[in-house]
Amino acid sequence: MRNRVLKRLSYLCTGETTSLIMFVFISYLVNYTYPDLRLYSLFSFWSSFLLLEFLLLQGSIYWYVKWKRLKRENTSAAPIRLVKQLWAIKKWNIAMIIIIPAAFIADYYMWHPSTPQGLGIAAFIYTFAILEYVNYFHIQLSYDNRADINSLKQSKHFKQASLSKDFKRLKNSKTESRNFR
Repeated sequence: MRNRVLKRLSYLCTGETTSLIMFVFISYLVNYTYPDLRLYSLFSFWSSFLLLEFLLLQGSIYWYVKWKRLKRENTSAAPIRLVKQLWAIKKWNIAMIIIIPAAFIADYYMWHPSTPQGLGIAAFIYTFAILEYVNYFHIQLSYDNRADINSLKQSKHFKQASLSKDFKRLKNSKTESRNFR
């Protein structure tokens, strides 16, 4: 069982890290191959792309720490310090999600009437970043193995995200510590 969890955590960490790195190269190739999209000229592209990369970095670190902790200490529970940091960062994520539509509005007015097609790509990246945020911080949206898919079919509802469970654990530990005083 432990080896299976180690393997899963390693898979999640390397997947997020690989995505983090590959998206940089893919964005460069798309911008280089299709200069008419004007991706690198769009505030909406950069803000959406940086949000996505920031979220992927958070996910990479989270899964890496859980993997490392299980390997060394025989527990996959995220350290409270990391959970507190991610809780604080969550507020930045929300702020960025709320502010980014202003970049789309600015791009639209700056480029109107010849709005580049890259705006559609930026909107896709923004939507993907929001889904990543939900997947990390609220409910698990990614079901990439048979056990997860079977669980989803049986329960007919999404699982709570692992980080969301850690936030509850943090909240409960604060409540318990207040009750003992």
